[in-house]
Amino acid sequence: MVLAQTHTDLDLVAHLLRRAGFGADQAEIERYAEKSYDEIVDDLVHPERFPQVEDDVLGRFYPHLAANKDNGAVWNGRWMFRMVNTERPLEEKMTLFWHGILATGWTKSEHTPSMVNHMQMLRDNCLANFRTILLELSKDPAMIFWLDNNENHGVSINENYGREILELFSMGIGNYTEDDIKNAARAFTGWTFTQPLPLYPFGHFEAEFVYREEDHDAGEKEFLGHKGNFNGEDIIDIIARQEATARFIARHLYTFFVADEPQVPAWSIQEPNDPEAIQIMVDAWMESDADIRHVVSTMLKSDFFKNARMKRVKSPTNFVSNVVKISGDYREVDVGLESFQGTLVAMGQTLMDPPSVEGWHTGKEWIDGGTLTERVNFAIDTLNDASKPGVRNIIEAVRDLDEPRTGEKVVEVVLQHLCRLVVDEASFDALVEHAYEGGDIDFENEEESEERILRLITLAVSTREFQFE
Repeated sequence: MVLAQTHTDLDLVAHLLRRAGFGADQAEIERYAEKSYDEIVDDLVHPERFPQVEDDVLGRFYPHLAANKDNGAVWNGRWMFRMVNTERPLEEKMTLFWHGILATGWTKSEHTPSMVNHMQMLRDNCLANFRTILLELSKDPAMIFWLDNNENHGVSINENYGREILELFSMGIGNYTEDDIKNAARAFTGWTFTQPLPLYPFGHFEAEFVYREEDHDAGEKEFLGHKGNFNGEDIIDIIARQEATARFIARHLYTFFVADEPQVPAWSIQEPNDPEAIQIMVDAWMESDADIRHVVSTMLKSDFFKNARMKRVKSPTNFVSNVVKISGDYREVDVGLESFQGTLVAMGQTLMDPPSVEGWHTGKEWIDGGTLTERVNFAIDTLNDASKPGVRNIIEAVRDLDEPRTGEKVVEVVLQHLCRLVVDEASFDALVEHAYEGGDIDFENEEESEERILRLITLAVSTREFQFE
Protein backbone atom coordinates (compact mmCIF):
# COMPACT_ATOMS: atom_id res chain seq x y z
CA MET A 1 0.00 0.00 0.00
CA VAL A 2 1.34 3.44 -1.00
CA LEU A 3 0.83 6.13 1.59
CA ALA A 4 -0.45 9.50 0.38
CA GLN A 5 2.00 12.37 0.49
CA THR A 6 1.21 14.55 3.49
CA HIS A 7 3.80 17.29 3.05
CA THR A 8 4.96 19.20 -0.01
CA ASP A 9 8.44 20.40 -0.93
CA LEU A 10 8.82 24.02 0.19
CA ASP A 11 10.34 25.19 -3.09
CA LEU A 12 7.42 23.73 -5.03
CA VAL A 13 4.93 25.42 -2.70
CA ALA A 14 6.73 28.74 -3.14
CA HIS A 15 6.57 28.31 -6.92
CA LEU A 16 2.84 27.57 -6.74
CA LEU A 17 2.14 30.58 -4.52
CA ARG A 18 4.13 32.93 -6.76
CA ARG A 19 2.02 31.89 -9.75
CA ALA A 20 -1.38 31.07 -8.24
CA GLY A 21 -1.08 33.90 -5.74
CA PHE A 22 1.16 36.87 -5.04
CA GLY A 23 4.08 35.17 -3.37
CA ALA A 24 4.38 34.39 0.32
CA ASP A 25 6.64 34.74 3.31
CA GLN A 26 8.41 31.71 4.77
CA ALA A 27 5.78 31.08 7.46
CA GLU A 28 2.97 31.03 4.90
CA ILE A 29 4.92 28.66 2.65
CA GLU A 30 5.49 26.28 5.57
CA ARG A 31 1.81 26.42 6.50
CA TYR A 32 0.67 25.50 2.99
CA ALA A 33 3.31 22.75 2.78
CA GLU A 34 1.64 20.82 5.60
CA LYS A 35 -0.76 19.47 2.95
CA SER A 36 -0.06 17.45 -0.17
CA TYR A 37 0.40 19.36 -3.41
CA ASP A 38 -2.90 18.22 -4.89
CA GLU A 39 -4.71 19.22 -1.70
CA ILE A 40 -3.18 22.70 -1.91
CA VAL A 41 -4.32 23.07 -5.52
CA ASP A 42 -7.81 21.82 -4.66
CA ASP A 43 -8.06 24.48 -1.98
CA LEU A 44 -6.83 27.17 -4.34
CA VAL A 45 -9.39 26.36 -7.05
CA HIS A 46 -12.17 26.30 -4.44
CA PRO A 47 -11.79 29.74 -2.85
CA GLU A 48 -15.28 29.47 -1.36
CA ARG A 49 -13.78 27.15 1.27
CA PHE A 50 -12.08 30.15 2.88
CA PRO A 51 -13.36 33.46 4.24
CA GLN A 52 -13.15 36.64 2.22
CA VAL A 53 -10.89 39.49 3.29
CA GLU A 54 -12.62 41.61 5.91
CA ASP A 55 -11.92 45.03 4.47
CA ASP A 56 -15.01 47.03 5.48
CA VAL A 57 -12.91 48.85 8.05
CA LEU A 58 -10.93 50.37 5.17
CA GLY A 59 -13.84 52.77 4.74
CA ARG A 60 -12.85 54.46 8.02
CA PHE A 61 -9.41 55.26 6.65
CA TYR A 62 -10.50 55.90 3.07
CA PRO A 63 -13.90 57.69 2.91
CA HIS A 64 -14.06 57.23 -0.87
CA LEU A 65 -14.62 53.50 -0.30
CA ALA A 66 -17.44 53.98 2.19
CA ALA A 67 -19.19 56.53 -0.04
CA ASN A 68 -18.52 54.71 -3.35
CA LYS A 69 -16.75 57.82 -4.59
CA ASP A 70 -14.60 58.42 -7.63
CA ASN A 71 -10.96 57.77 -6.72
CA GLY A 72 -9.34 54.94 -8.66
CA ALA A 73 -6.13 55.06 -6.60
CA VAL A 74 -8.05 54.26 -3.42
CA TRP A 75 -10.00 51.40 -5.02
CA ASN A 76 -6.80 49.91 -6.43
CA GLY A 77 -5.23 50.33 -2.99
CA ARG A 78 -8.07 48.23 -1.62
CA TRP A 79 -7.31 45.58 -4.26
CA MET A 80 -3.64 45.54 -3.21
CA PHE A 81 -4.76 45.07 0.40
CA ARG A 82 -6.80 42.07 -0.72
CA MET A 83 -3.92 40.59 -2.72
CA VAL A 84 -1.65 40.79 0.31
CA ASN A 85 -4.11 39.45 2.88
CA THR A 86 -6.47 37.10 1.10
CA GLU A 87 -6.88 33.46 2.02
CA ARG A 88 -8.19 33.07 -1.54
CA PRO A 89 -5.07 34.00 -3.55
CA LEU A 90 -6.09 32.28 -6.78
CA GLU A 91 -9.39 34.17 -6.80
CA GLU A 92 -7.54 37.49 -6.88
CA LYS A 93 -4.96 36.15 -9.35
CA MET A 94 -7.68 34.93 -11.72
CA THR A 95 -9.39 38.32 -11.42
CA LEU A 96 -6.14 39.91 -12.59
CA PHE A 97 -5.86 37.28 -15.35
CA TRP A 98 -9.29 38.06 -16.79
CA HIS A 99 -8.71 41.80 -16.37
CA GLY A 100 -5.81 41.51 -18.82
CA ILE A 101 -7.81 39.53 -21.40
CA LEU A 102 -11.33 40.89 -21.12
CA ALA A 103 -9.73 44.31 -20.94
CA THR A 104 -12.03 47.13 -19.88
CA GLY A 105 -10.80 50.53 -18.73
CA TRP A 106 -11.78 53.60 -16.78
CA THR A 107 -10.38 56.11 -19.28
CA LYS A 108 -13.32 56.06 -21.69
CA SER A 109 -16.20 56.20 -19.22
CA GLU A 110 -14.46 57.96 -16.31
CA HIS A 111 -17.11 56.23 -14.19
CA THR A 112 -15.40 54.52 -11.27
CA PRO A 113 -18.53 52.79 -9.83
CA SER A 114 -18.96 50.86 -13.09
CA MET A 115 -15.30 49.81 -13.10
CA VAL A 116 -15.43 48.72 -9.47
CA ASN A 117 -18.50 46.61 -10.23
CA HIS A 118 -16.79 45.25 -13.34
CA MET A 119 -13.84 44.05 -11.27
CA GLN A 120 -16.19 42.43 -8.75
CA MET A 121 -17.97 40.68 -11.62
CA LEU A 122 -14.65 39.21 -12.74
CA ARG A 123 -13.88 38.15 -9.17
CA ASP A 124 -17.28 36.49 -8.67
CA ASN A 125 -17.00 34.48 -11.89
CA CYS A 126 -13.26 33.99 -12.29
CA LEU A 127 -13.36 30.17 -12.01
CA ALA A 128 -16.83 29.60 -13.48
CA ASN A 129 -17.73 28.01 -16.78
CA PHE A 130 -16.51 30.18 -19.66
CA ARG A 131 -20.13 30.65 -20.78
CA THR A 132 -20.92 32.30 -17.46
CA ILE A 133 -17.88 34.56 -17.72
CA LEU A 134 -18.76 35.74 -21.22
CA LEU A 135 -22.45 36.14 -20.35
CA GLU A 136 -21.73 38.31 -17.31
CA LEU A 137 -19.16 40.26 -19.31
CA SER A 138 -21.71 40.92 -22.06
CA LYS A 139 -24.15 42.28 -19.47
CA ASP A 140 -21.56 44.44 -17.76
CA PRO A 141 -22.20 48.20 -18.17
CA ALA A 142 -18.49 49.04 -18.12
CA MET A 143 -17.83 46.64 -21.00
CA ILE A 144 -20.98 47.63 -22.90
CA PHE A 145 -19.84 51.26 -22.89
CA TRP A 146 -16.16 50.40 -23.46
CA LEU A 147 -17.02 48.57 -26.70
CA ASP A 148 -20.04 50.61 -27.74
CA ASN A 149 -22.72 47.93 -27.49
CA ASN A 150 -25.10 50.59 -26.18
CA GLU A 151 -24.88 51.91 -29.77
CA ASN A 152 -25.64 48.48 -31.27
CA HIS A 153 -29.25 48.63 -32.47
CA GLY A 154 -31.49 46.27 -34.36
CA VAL A 155 -31.94 48.75 -37.18
CA SER A 156 -28.25 49.72 -37.28
CA ILE A 157 -25.62 47.44 -35.82
CA ASN A 158 -22.32 48.46 -34.23
CA GLU A 159 -19.83 45.64 -34.78
CA ASN A 160 -17.33 46.61 -32.09
CA TYR A 161 -18.36 44.12 -29.41
CA GLY A 162 -19.16 41.40 -31.95
CA ARG A 163 -15.63 41.73 -33.29
CA GLU A 164 -13.77 41.84 -29.99
CA ILE A 165 -15.65 38.99 -28.35
CA LEU A 166 -14.25 36.82 -31.15
CA GLU A 167 -10.86 38.38 -31.80
CA LEU A 168 -9.60 39.12 -28.29
CA PHE A 169 -11.96 37.52 -25.78
CA SER A 170 -12.44 33.99 -27.08
CA MET A 171 -11.16 32.64 -30.41
CA GLY A 172 -8.43 34.77 -31.91
CA ILE A 173 -7.80 35.93 -35.46
CA GLY A 174 -8.29 33.36 -38.22
CA ASN A 175 -11.09 31.35 -36.65
CA TYR A 176 -14.12 33.31 -37.84
CA THR A 177 -15.31 35.40 -40.78
CA GLU A 178 -16.52 38.97 -41.20
CA ASP A 179 -20.04 37.57 -41.55
CA ASP A 180 -19.63 35.84 -38.17
CA ILE A 181 -18.75 39.23 -36.66
CA LYS A 182 -21.82 40.88 -38.16
CA ASN A 183 -24.14 38.13 -36.98
CA ALA A 184 -22.64 38.14 -33.50
CA ALA A 185 -23.25 41.89 -33.37
CA ARG A 186 -26.86 41.37 -34.51
CA ALA A 187 -27.37 38.84 -31.71
CA PHE A 188 -26.22 41.37 -29.09
CA THR A 189 -28.50 44.19 -30.24
CA GLY A 190 -30.65 45.47 -27.41
CA TRP A 191 -28.05 44.61 -24.76
CA THR A 192 -27.47 47.96 -23.08
CA PHE A 193 -27.56 49.69 -19.69
CA THR A 194 -29.49 52.30 -17.79
CA GLN A 195 -27.78 55.65 -18.00
CA PRO A 196 -26.78 56.72 -14.47
CA LEU A 197 -27.05 60.28 -13.30
CA PRO A 198 -23.79 62.21 -13.78
CA LEU A 199 -21.28 61.66 -11.01
CA TYR A 200 -21.17 65.35 -10.23
CA PRO A 201 -22.84 67.06 -8.47
CA PHE A 202 -25.49 64.42 -7.73
CA GLY A 203 -23.34 61.64 -6.31
CA HIS A 204 -22.14 58.27 -7.47
CA PHE A 205 -24.92 56.36 -9.14
CA GLU A 206 -24.40 52.96 -10.72
CA ALA A 207 -25.42 51.76 -14.17
CA GLU A 208 -27.41 48.52 -14.55
CA PHE A 209 -27.78 46.11 -17.46
CA VAL A 210 -31.04 46.20 -19.37
CA TYR A 211 -32.24 44.16 -22.34
CA ARG A 212 -34.43 46.12 -24.75
CA GLU A 213 -36.35 43.54 -26.76
CA GLU A 214 -37.76 46.18 -29.08
CA ASP A 215 -34.18 47.11 -30.06
CA HIS A 216 -33.11 43.51 -30.76
CA ASP A 217 -32.67 42.05 -34.25
CA ALA A 218 -34.92 38.99 -34.08
CA GLY A 219 -34.10 37.74 -37.57
CA GLU A 220 -32.35 34.48 -38.47
CA LYS A 221 -28.58 34.55 -38.19
CA GLU A 222 -25.75 32.27 -39.29
CA PHE A 223 -22.80 32.05 -36.93
CA LEU A 224 -19.82 29.68 -37.11
CA GLY A 225 -21.83 27.28 -39.25
CA HIS A 226 -24.96 27.36 -37.09
CA LYS A 227 -28.28 28.89 -38.13
CA GLY A 228 -31.04 30.15 -35.88
CA ASN A 229 -32.84 33.08 -34.35
CA PHE A 230 -29.87 33.70 -32.08
CA ASN A 231 -29.63 36.02 -29.12
CA GLY A 232 -26.39 36.79 -27.26
CA GLU A 233 -26.64 33.70 -25.04
CA ASP A 234 -26.72 31.47 -28.11
CA ILE A 235 -23.62 33.12 -29.56
CA ILE A 236 -21.77 32.58 -26.27
CA ASP A 237 -22.78 28.91 -26.13
CA ILE A 238 -21.50 28.31 -29.66
CA ILE A 239 -18.24 30.13 -28.89
CA ALA A 240 -17.62 28.06 -25.75
CA ARG A 241 -17.94 24.80 -27.70
CA GLN A 242 -15.22 25.70 -30.21
CA GLU A 243 -11.81 24.06 -29.92
CA ALA A 244 -10.33 27.33 -31.17
CA THR A 245 -11.71 29.00 -28.04
CA ALA A 246 -10.24 26.29 -25.83
CA ARG A 247 -6.85 26.75 -27.50
CA PHE A 248 -6.94 30.55 -27.31
CA ILE A 249 -7.76 30.69 -23.59
CA ALA A 250 -5.35 27.82 -22.86
CA ARG A 251 -2.57 29.82 -24.45
CA HIS A 252 -3.51 32.83 -22.33
CA LEU A 253 -3.44 30.67 -19.20
CA TYR A 254 -0.04 29.29 -20.15
CA THR A 255 1.35 32.78 -20.75
CA PHE A 256 -0.03 34.14 -17.47
CA PHE A 257 0.71 31.20 -15.16
CA VAL A 258 3.48 29.10 -16.73
CA ALA A 259 5.99 30.86 -19.01
CA ASP A 260 6.28 34.00 -21.10
CA GLU A 261 5.10 33.59 -24.69
CA PRO A 262 5.01 35.86 -27.76
CA GLN A 263 2.36 38.58 -27.60
CA VAL A 264 -1.21 37.87 -28.73
CA PRO A 265 -0.96 39.55 -32.18
CA ALA A 266 1.64 36.92 -33.18
CA TRP A 267 -0.43 33.89 -32.18
CA SER A 268 -2.10 33.42 -35.56
CA ILE A 269 1.32 32.90 -37.19
CA GLN A 270 3.51 31.64 -34.33
CA GLU A 271 3.04 28.31 -32.61
CA PRO A 272 3.18 28.08 -28.80
CA ASN A 273 6.50 27.22 -27.21
CA ASP A 274 5.00 24.09 -25.59
CA PRO A 275 2.24 22.66 -27.84
CA GLU A 276 1.85 19.57 -25.64
CA ALA A 277 1.04 21.70 -22.60
CA ILE A 278 -1.53 23.68 -24.56
CA GLN A 279 -3.12 20.45 -25.79
CA ILE A 280 -3.45 19.13 -22.24
CA MET A 281 -5.43 22.24 -21.32
CA VAL A 282 -7.50 22.07 -24.52
CA ASP A 283 -8.42 18.47 -23.69
CA ALA A 284 -9.40 19.54 -20.16
CA TRP A 285 -11.60 22.27 -21.64
CA MET A 286 -13.35 19.98 -24.10
CA GLU A 287 -13.93 17.15 -21.60
CA SER A 288 -15.36 19.56 -19.00
CA ASP A 289 -17.40 21.61 -21.49
CA ALA A 290 -15.48 24.84 -20.84
CA ASP A 291 -15.19 24.63 -17.05
CA ILE A 292 -12.42 27.05 -16.12
CA ARG A 293 -11.95 25.58 -12.63
CA HIS A 294 -11.16 22.18 -14.16
CA VAL A 295 -8.79 23.63 -16.76
CA VAL A 296 -6.87 25.67 -14.17
CA SER A 297 -6.67 22.72 -11.78
CA THR A 298 -5.32 20.52 -14.59
CA MET A 299 -2.71 23.15 -15.41
CA LEU A 300 -1.55 23.67 -11.81
CA LYS A 301 -1.21 19.92 -11.20
CA SER A 302 0.73 19.30 -14.41
CA ASP A 303 4.43 18.57 -14.67
CA PHE A 304 4.87 21.37 -17.21
CA PHE A 305 3.65 23.85 -14.59
CA LYS A 306 5.69 22.40 -11.73
CA ASN A 307 8.87 22.51 -13.80
CA ALA A 308 8.44 26.03 -15.20
CA ARG A 309 10.26 27.97 -12.52
CA MET A 310 11.65 31.46 -13.05
CA LYS A 311 10.15 31.49 -16.55
CA ARG A 312 8.03 34.64 -16.27
CA VAL A 313 8.92 38.27 -15.75
CA LYS A 314 6.83 39.48 -12.84
CA SER A 315 4.16 41.95 -13.83
CA PRO A 316 4.26 45.22 -11.87
CA THR A 317 1.30 44.05 -9.80
CA ASN A 318 2.95 40.73 -9.02
CA PHE A 319 6.23 42.43 -8.21
CA VAL A 320 4.76 45.02 -5.85
CA SER A 321 2.42 42.61 -4.05
CA ASN A 322 5.25 40.08 -3.64
CA VAL A 323 7.53 42.69 -2.06
CA VAL A 324 4.75 43.92 0.24
CA LYS A 325 3.96 40.38 1.40
CA ILE A 326 7.65 39.76 2.18
CA SER A 327 7.86 43.02 4.14
CA GLY A 328 4.85 42.24 6.31
CA ASP A 329 3.35 45.66 5.53
CA TYR A 330 -0.43 46.20 5.46
CA ARG A 331 -1.35 43.03 7.31
CA GLU A 332 -3.49 45.46 9.27
CA VAL A 333 -5.38 48.45 7.89
CA ASP A 334 -3.12 51.47 7.57
CA VAL A 335 -2.82 54.69 5.59
CA GLY A 336 -0.93 54.90 2.32
CA LEU A 337 -2.64 52.23 0.20
CA GLU A 338 -3.45 54.82 -2.47
CA SER A 339 0.29 55.29 -3.09
CA PHE A 340 0.50 51.94 -4.88
CA GLN A 341 -1.34 53.45 -7.83
CA GLY A 342 1.57 55.77 -8.64
CA THR A 343 4.06 52.97 -8.05
CA LEU A 344 2.33 50.66 -10.52
CA VAL A 345 1.87 53.42 -13.09
CA ALA A 346 5.60 54.13 -12.98
CA MET A 347 6.25 50.44 -13.61
CA GLY A 348 3.85 50.34 -16.56
CA GLN A 349 0.56 48.96 -15.24
CA THR A 350 -2.52 50.93 -14.23
CA LEU A 351 -5.11 48.62 -12.70
CA MET A 352 -8.71 49.21 -13.81
CA ASP A 353 -7.34 51.06 -16.84
CA PRO A 354 -5.48 48.83 -19.34
CA PRO A 355 -3.94 50.66 -22.30
CA SER A 356 -6.34 49.19 -24.88
CA VAL A 357 -8.84 46.41 -25.46
CA GLU A 358 -5.81 44.19 -26.09
CA GLY A 359 -4.74 44.51 -22.46
CA TRP A 360 -1.09 44.74 -21.44
CA HIS A 361 1.90 43.40 -23.30
CA THR A 362 3.79 41.17 -20.89
CA GLY A 363 7.06 39.30 -20.46
CA LYS A 364 10.20 41.22 -21.32
CA GLU A 365 8.07 44.18 -22.42
CA TRP A 366 7.50 44.95 -18.73
CA ILE A 367 11.19 45.81 -18.42
CA ASP A 368 13.16 48.78 -19.68
CA GLY A 369 15.74 51.02 -18.05
CA GLY A 370 13.15 53.20 -16.37
CA THR A 371 10.78 50.52 -15.12
CA LEU A 372 13.65 48.36 -13.87
CA THR A 373 14.93 51.29 -11.82
CA GLU A 374 11.44 51.81 -10.38
CA ARG A 375 11.23 48.12 -9.44
CA VAL A 376 14.62 47.95 -7.74
CA ASN A 377 14.10 51.22 -5.89
CA PHE A 378 10.67 50.14 -4.66
CA ALA A 379 11.97 46.80 -3.38
CA ILE A 380 14.93 48.43 -1.64
CA ASP A 381 12.88 51.23 -0.10
CA THR A 382 10.26 48.76 1.16
CA LEU A 383 12.61 46.15 2.63
CA ASN A 384 15.40 48.36 3.97
CA ASP A 385 13.72 48.71 7.37
CA ALA A 386 14.52 46.40 10.27
CA SER A 387 11.32 47.36 12.10
CA LYS A 388 9.01 45.79 9.51
CA PRO A 389 7.60 42.40 10.57
CA GLY A 390 8.80 40.48 7.52
CA VAL A 391 12.28 41.98 7.62
CA ARG A 392 12.41 41.32 11.36
CA ASN A 393 11.64 37.66 10.65
CA ILE A 394 14.62 37.44 8.29
CA ILE A 395 16.93 39.00 10.88
CA GLU A 396 15.72 36.61 13.58
CA ALA A 397 16.11 33.62 11.23
CA VAL A 398 19.76 34.61 10.72
CA ARG A 399 20.16 34.99 14.49
CA ASP A 400 18.80 31.45 14.97
CA LEU A 401 21.53 29.94 12.79
CA ASP A 402 24.11 27.82 14.51
CA GLU A 403 27.48 29.50 14.81
CA PRO A 404 29.54 30.19 12.87
CA ARG A 405 27.05 32.09 10.74
CA THR A 406 28.98 31.73 7.51
CA GLY A 407 28.24 33.84 4.46
CA GLU A 408 26.80 30.83 2.64
CA LYS A 409 24.36 30.02 5.45
CA VAL A 410 23.25 33.64 5.84
CA VAL A 411 22.64 34.04 2.10
CA GLU A 412 20.62 30.83 1.99
CA VAL A 413 18.38 32.04 4.83
CA VAL A 414 17.83 35.42 3.17
CA LEU A 415 16.91 33.80 -0.15
CA GLN A 416 14.53 31.39 1.56
CA HIS A 417 12.66 34.30 3.12
CA LEU A 418 12.39 36.10 -0.23
CA CYS A 419 9.78 33.55 -1.31
CA ARG A 420 12.60 31.01 -1.72
CA LEU A 421 14.32 33.00 -4.44
CA VAL A 422 16.57 30.96 -6.73
CA VAL A 423 19.66 32.72 -8.10
CA ASP A 424 22.39 31.52 -10.42
CA GLU A 425 25.90 30.69 -9.27
CA ALA A 426 27.35 34.11 -10.11
CA SER A 427 24.66 35.94 -8.15
CA PHE A 428 24.97 33.56 -5.21
CA ASP A 429 28.74 33.97 -5.09
CA ALA A 430 28.42 37.77 -5.22
CA LEU A 431 25.94 37.72 -2.34
CA VAL A 432 28.20 35.43 -0.30
CA GLU A 433 31.19 37.66 -0.96
CA HIS A 434 29.25 40.64 0.34
CA ALA A 435 28.01 38.65 3.34
CA TYR A 436 31.60 37.85 4.33
CA GLU A 437 32.63 41.51 4.38
CA GLY A 438 33.30 42.21 8.04
CA GLY A 439 33.53 38.50 8.93
CA ASP A 440 30.83 36.20 10.28
CA ILE A 441 27.69 37.87 11.59
CA ASP A 442 27.84 37.33 15.35
CA PHE A 443 25.32 39.90 16.70
CA GLU A 444 27.86 41.10 19.25
CA ASN A 445 27.19 44.50 17.73
CA GLU A 446 23.43 44.31 17.21
CA GLU A 447 23.06 47.42 15.07
CA GLU A 448 25.97 46.56 12.79
CA SER A 449 24.72 42.98 12.30
CA GLU A 450 21.23 44.16 11.39
CA GLU A 451 22.64 46.70 8.94
CA ARG A 452 24.68 43.99 7.24
CA ILE A 453 21.61 41.77 6.88
CA LEU A 454 19.58 44.68 5.50
CA ARG A 455 22.28 45.37 2.91
CA LEU A 456 22.21 41.70 1.92
CA ILE A 457 18.42 41.77 1.54
CA THR A 458 18.53 44.87 -0.63
CA LEU A 459 21.25 43.33 -2.80
CA ALA A 460 19.22 40.13 -3.22
CA VAL A 461 16.11 42.01 -4.37
CA SER A 462 18.30 43.94 -6.81
CA THR A 463 19.38 40.79 -8.62
CA ARG A 464 18.19 39.91 -12.10
CA GLU A 465 16.55 36.78 -10.73
CA PHE A 466 14.19 38.71 -8.43
CA GLN A 467 12.46 40.10 -11.54
CA PHE A 468 11.30 36.59 -12.42
CA GLU A 469 8.84 34.16 -10.92
